[in-house]
Amino acid sequence: MTVELTVEANLVDEALTRRFLLDYPQDAALKIESLSANDAATILGKQPVFVLLPMWKYLLPRTGADIIRNLPDDHITELLTELPPQDTVRMLGQWQKDALEVLLKTLPAPVRNELLTLMSYPENSAGRLMETRNWAFRGNQTVADALKLLRKTKTISARTLYLVDDEGRLNAKVQVQDIAISEPYVTLSEISQPVTAVVPGTAGKDEISDLFERLQLLDLPVLDIDQRLLGVINHASLVQVSQEDMSSDVLAMVGASREERALSGAWFSVKKRMPWLQINLITAFLAASVVGLFESTIASFTALAVLLPVVAGQSGNAGAQALAVTMRGLALREITVRHWFQVMFKEVRVGFMNGIAIALTCGIGVFLWSQSLGLVLIICSAMILAMIAAGFAGAIVPIVLVRFGQDPAQASSIILTTVTDIVGFFAFLGIATLLSGML
Repeated sequence: MTVELTVEANLVDEALTRRFLLDYPQDAALKIESLSANDAATILGKQPVFVLLPMWKYLLPRTGADIIRNLPDDHITELLTELPPQDTVRMLGQWQKDALEVLLKTLPAPVRNELLTLMSYPENSAGRLMETRNWAFRGNQTVADALKLLRKTKTISARTLYLVDDEGRLNAKVQVQDIAISEPYVTLSEISQPVTAVVPGTAGKDEISDLFERLQLLDLPVLDIDQRLLGVINHASLVQVSQEDMSSDVLAMVGASREERALSGAWFSVKKRMPWLQINLITAFLAASVVGLFESTIASFTALAVLLPVVAGQSGNAGAQALAVTMRGLALREITVRHWFQVMFKEVRVGFMNGIAIALTCGIGVFLWSQSLGLVLIICSAMILAMIAAGFAGAIVPIVLVRFGQDPAQASSIILTTVTDIVGFFAFLGIATLLSGML
């Protein structure tokens, strides 16, 4: 009887915990942070992963990293797969490199590759220079709490502690020297100061150096696109990198790099550019072949030849806009391959709405020029279809290239031009053929 009561009590306890995690994730996160990592993992390990997800984003990255080490293996894999990639990256930043490599090998390949991409940054960028472990604190933590954690983690390089709000967003900082002279019961928010400068993970070394010099900073917080703390750059790390760069500059000669520069040799530039020019020529012939399919239609209605570049030009510009926004999002880690549908759907809607507006303007101009309602209907219909296709291609092409490990900056524009030309020509001339009786 006692065993049955114990089992029932455990089931009730787990059910109440599940309800608390689902209904009050923010309060649950604060409660979990007050427990030891082992105790928290024991409680959370009894819950399905979908119950943990709403609460997990409110945890401090350090707390999440400590807890996840103690969770069952199947929970770890499922949790890291289902969490938003940016949240996962902030948490994994607390791990040592060797342990992180072992953990990543247990994840499915697409998830692992996505996380590795998000955790990689250009050489000499803020993401490469920052220290990611044990920097975020809550404002309601006391000086005693902060000192205990600093002693536990032996964070000897920390000069500033950064405070985050309940959403994990940076909102203040505390100097370690102020902590040292404050009473143990004083909260960190009471001795905090405003943050005067931040940088994204993709910021370059020149921008970072300028901020350090101009504002006389001791360290500089690095934020992601959601304004959550990724890490901190300390002045010593920046000085070390600057010294290494100066040494490498002495060893490197102008033009030694494989990347083309403004003053590289002509033959070098030809070798870099010629393959892409040849590819572009092939794609141009593909677009021309579409026009050839409707040679008889163009011969019968010469006005089509006059208006054909209008459709192709507008769709090309619309596609270039979508391409630029998508590539910028990929470069700044605003989006990943996982966001392909949201990005594509948004750009298709933008293309549709812009297509309607451009079609109306274009239709008025064509009617004043030709006095032909049939021609107006043809170009308006083709314009809308071409703009939708341009938005779709501008969003999908760079994401697909990234998915297959290619540099989207190299090939996206050529593929986009091909798609917009072919779709624009085919839509315009195909609709003209179908509606030739109205011309």
